[in-house]
Amino acid sequence: MTETALPIRAATETAIAHGITPDRCDILQNSSTLVLRLTGTLVARVVQDTGGPRQGTEWFARENAIAHHLTANGAPVIPLHAELPPGPHEHLGYPMNFWQFVTRIDTEPDPQEIGRTLRQCHDIMSRFAEPLPHLAIITESLAILHDRELFAQDVQQMLRDHLTHSIEALNQRPHQPLHGDAHMGNLMNTTRGLLWTDWEDTFSGPVEWDVASIIWNAQILEQDHDTVKKICDAYCEAGGVIDAGTLQQCLIARAAVITAWYPILYPNPNADRQEKLARRIEWLQQRAVV
Repeated sequence: MTETALPIRAATETAIAHGITPDRCDILQNSSTLVLRLTGTLVARVVQDTGGPRQGTEWFARENAIAHHLTANGAPVIPLHAELPPGPHEHLGYPMNFWQFVTRIDTEPDPQEIGRTLRQCHDIMSRFAEPLPHLAIITESLAILHDRELFAQDVQQMLRDHLTHSIEALNQRPHQPLHGDAHMGNLMNTTRGLLWTDWEDTFSGPVEWDVASIIWNAQILEQDHDTVKKICDAYCEAGGVIDAGTLQQCLIARAAVITAWYPILYPNPNADRQEKLARRIEWLQQRAVV
C-alpha cells in the first residue's frame, strides 16, 4: 500500500457518502496536504501530516467559513464545492475539505492584479463577522520553537526573539481578518482570472502581514523591487493603506515564521530549499531585535 492510499480512500469514501462518485484520482499536490481531483469539478484537500503540529479540524473550519464569506461576496477566490456540505470533514483520521476545480493557465500573474485582488479580498474580509485568533501563525510558530529543538541553539533563540518582539509590536497595530499565508503558491492564474486559495492560516492581524507574505521572495531573495512596487502601488490604488514600519516588522515576522516551519514542512530539503533557508536565517541575523 502506498503512503497516499489511505488518505485517497478517505476522500473518495467521503465523496461517495455525499452522493458523488469519483471518476478519476489525479494527484495535484502531494505534501503535508494531499490535493486530489476526483471528478471533472471536484477537488479534495486532505491533511496527510496527522502527526504534525496541527490536529483536528479547527483550522479547516475557519478556512471554510472565510472561503464561504469571500465567495458569497464575489471575491476572486476558488470556491468550496457546492455539492457537498462545507464541513470540514474527517474520515479514517484524515481532516479534509472539498473545492471547485479550476483550470490553471500558463501565464505569470500580473503584479498589479496581485495587489488589486489582495486588496479586494481584504475589503471583503473586513466585513467577516466571526472572531479569528490574533496573529495565529506567529504565536503558533513561537509555540513550536518552545516545544521543539529544530535548530542550533543560537538560531533557535534568535527566532524566538524575533517572533516575541513581532507579536508585541504587531499587537499594537490595527487588526482585521487576513489570508494568513498569502504567498505566490496560494495564487492561481486561471481561466476565471487570478484567484486566491488555501485559507487554512486565516487569522486577525495587520493587512501588512499579507502584503509582506506576497512580496517577501521578490523583495529579499530576488531583489525584484519593480514587482514589489507594482504590487504595493496597486494595493494602495485599490483603496488599501500600507504602513512602512508595520510592513518591515511583518517582513521580519514572515521570515521567522517560514524558517520555524521549514524543518516540519521540508524534513529532507533539496539544495535549493537549503540555500533559501540559509539566506532567510542570515537575513534575520542581520536584524537586531530592539
